[in-house]
Order: sequence, then structure tokens, then C-alpha cells
Amino acid sequence: MLGSASLSAASRNTLTTCSHQQPRPMYPAIGRRDFWRPRIPTAATRQTRWMSFNVFDLLPDLESLKSRRTKRLEDAVGKGKVKHNFGSPFEHMTQPLSGLKRNWKQNAKDAPAPDDSENSQKQPPLRQEVYRYQRSAQLADQPFIPESGGKESRARMEQMPDLRLRCTELDIHGNVTVRAGEFLKSELCAQHGLQPRDLRKIDSKFVNQMPAILVRKHAILINLLHIRALIEADRIVLFDSIGAQGSYNQGLLVYELQERLRSPSGTRNHPADATAPELLQPFEFRALEAVLISVVSSLQSDEEVLVNLVQNLLAYLEESVDRSKLRELLQYSKRLSRFSQKVLNIRDAIEEVLEQDEDLASMYLTEKLHGMTRKKDDHDDVELMMETYLKQVEEIVNHIESASSHVRTTEDVVNIILDSQRNSLLLLEIRLTILTVGLSTGTFITGLFGMNLLSTLESHPEAFYVVSCIAFIAIVSLTLAGLRAMRKVLRKIN
Repeated sequence: MLGSASLSAASRNTLTTCSHQQPRPMYPAIGRRDFWRPRIPTAATRQTRWMSFNVFDLLPDLESLKSRRTKRLEDAVGKGKVKHNFGSPFEHMTQPLSGLKRNWKQNAKDAPAPDDSENSQKQPPLRQEVYRYQRSAQLADQPFIPESGGKESRARMEQMPDLRLRCTELDIHGNVTVRAGEFLKSELCAQHGLQPRDLRKIDSKFVNQMPAILVRKHAILINLLHIRALIEADRIVLFDSIGAQGSYNQGLLVYELQERLRSPSGTRNHPADATAPELLQPFEFRALEAVLISVVSSLQSDEEVLVNLVQNLLAYLEESVDRSKLRELLQYSKRLSRFSQKVLNIRDAIEEVLEQDEDLASMYLTEKLHGMTRKKDDHDDVELMMETYLKQVEEIVNHIESASSHVRTTEDVVNIILDSQRNSLLLLEIRLTILTVGLSTGTFITGLFGMNLLSTLESHPEAFYVVSCIAFIAIVSLTLAGLRAMRKVLRKIN
């Protein structure tokens, strides 16, 4: 039992077999609330862990360490080596165990005496208290995180996943019933009949998710651009998005939903209200249409801004090629590529829903709410609506592809211009090289007569003029010959 002060022989053997590391001496750590304990491998049983050590056997050792440490501190303070401006480093180690001991004594006093053998075999309150203490501190399975620890504990707590989601809820009449309310993920799953993996698609903390429209039994999950929504037969839940632009677009979506849902002839909340089917639509279709309108409007606005910037830059590059403008063209080309990929992902998400007849038929949530069934191929209304916005998304894709094509054409033209300029520089370099060869020939002739050697030409009165004329003729002849050869090569290339 845990209350024993010593270990049995079997427990010592088990502890020696299970421990893979040598126990080290226990040193106090000022500012921490945990004490070191040897880790026992997972192969050891829980009974072995309980028999491995007694918590209250540490109290005498802690008291002795506390007294010796206090004496050393008092001696150091008396000699003036340190300032006594801190408390005892063992208070955080002895207080939890002392409180645990008091709780055990109180439980033992209140517990009834055992009457039979079965009650005598039950675990004493002390073991239950120690088990609760170890489970709360997580000493058996993972390192203990101090409540008032330093940067490591705070960093670990910040890395833990957030179990709450913030959302805004609108009812069937467009009234905001919940504004920026926080709910646990488990509550949302139980309330809307979802799986935890479904909430990952609408969690705004995962920003790099692929767009998707998921149809469940009683709900439609939407993750498109800045919109993360859950549509049911009688309400729509909008989850908060990250970023100022996303919040602005979500505010516009809420306003659009309120306007569309509050229209007197807009919503059909019962299948029997189909007196004018061209005017009345189920709530889920109107909410879905408002979401698609917001998505398409956001794409169109971004596309117009980006295309205008690209066209202005291309018009400038047609007149003159500037290095800074070429760098801007590279940035715009990357932005067009990213935006095109984003629009294509949205188009693929809509097409994926249109290809599944079961999902289209399952979107009639109002009929499901009233116990009505629908055939798999009976989904004309929602199919026409989805195809309408799919065509608009495809138009945006075509505009982006056209702008990308113009950018590629401009890049080709700019490359041609740069190649022409590079060729001009090469021709200039060749001309200068030919002229240098001619001058080198004249310099060679001059150098021959400039050597400190005696010849009969020094005394000749016309020798200087003759040599100068010969050098000049050689320079001109070689230069003209080189230029003539270069022209012949250019004619063959062109």
C-alpha cells in the first residue's frame, strides 16, 4: 500500500527493471513549483507506479533541506554577501504536500469504518487523494507545467488548440439572434448534428484551407473566401473571419442577408406555401444565394482592381522599358497567378457540388425538416442557381486568363526589345574591338622604330613621314576590313 514507508522487494525489483535512467539528486529550483521525479516507462503498470515511492516520505528530507538552506542564507545575510529580499525556496515544495496530508486526515476521519472484507479491500482515501494530485499535475505521463511558470509554460498554453468559435446567428426573418457569441466546438457539434472534422472547414483559424461546400443531413457548410457559414432550414450561422477586409465583407454579407430575408415575398418556410414558386424560395436557398452573391461580388471587385493596375502598367511598358516597371510587372504577374488559383478553387468547389445529385437533392433542408423526401434527380431549382453563379465565376476566370495572357505577351515583347538592345551593345563592342586591332597594328609599327637600336633611318630626313604614313594606312585598312567582314556576317544572319 501507498501508506507504507518502505518499498517491498518485488516493487524494488520492478522499479529497477522499469527505470532506464539513474535517479539524480533533487535540487531546489527557485521560482518553480515542481520537483523532479524519475520517469517510469509506459510498460510499468499503474500498481508499480504507486509502489515506486511514497509522497509523504519526502517531508522529512524537505524539512531538513529547508533548515540547512535557511541557515546558509542567514549566514550569508549576516556576512553581507547577499540581500535577504526573497522567500524560502522550499515553500512551494512543502505547502502542497502539507495540504494533501491535511485533506487525507480529514477524509480518514469522516470515512466510515469497514464492516466486511470487501470494504477492507477498497483503496484508502490517501491513495485517491494522491492519484488526484498526480493526475492534476500529470507527473506520471508528461512533464508538469507550473501554474505560474515562465515563458515555456505560457508558450505551451498558447500552442494548445482553441476550443471555442465566435459566430453570428440570423433567424429565418433576418433578425440577428446572436452577435459575436462564443460557443464550444462540442456544443456546436451537438446542436447542429456535425462531426468535429466538419468544424475544421469553417474554423477561421485555418486560413489555408481549400474552398468547399459540404452538404450534411440537416445543414450546409460553406467555406468560400472570407465566408465560413453554416446554413440550416431556419437559421444561418456566420463564423468570424480573420483580417480587416474579411470582417468588412462579412458585415456586407450580414446586411445583404437581412435585406433578402426580411422581404415580404421572399422566403418560403413551409413546402405547402408554394403558391407562387417563382417568387417564393426556401430559406436555405436564399441564404445560399446571398453567400454566393457576396463571393462573386468580392471576386469581381478584386478582379477589376487588379486588371486595371495591370493594364496601366502594360500601357506604360509599351512606350518605354523601365527597370522598376519590369519589377512591378513581375509582382503583378505573381498576384494574377495567386488570384487565378483562388478563383479556380472556388469554381472547382461549385462544380464538385453540381456533379453530385445526392448533395443537390439533400440541399432542400426545409422539406427535410417537415419530413418530406425528394428524388435524387429532382433538384432543378438549386442546380439552376448554382450554375448561374458558376458561369459568373467562369467569366472572372476568363478575364484573369486574358490579363495573364496580355502580361505574357508583354513579357515576350519586352524580352525582344531587351534582346535587340543587347545585340546593339554587342555590335558596338565588335566595332570597338576592330578599331582596337587597327590601333594595335599602328602601335606595333611605331614600337619597332622606337627601340634603342641603331639603323640607317635615323639620319634620313623623310623617314619619319614615311613610317607615319605606313602606320596610318595599316590602321585604316585593318579597321575597314573588319567592319566589312562584320557587315557580311550580319547580312547572312538577317
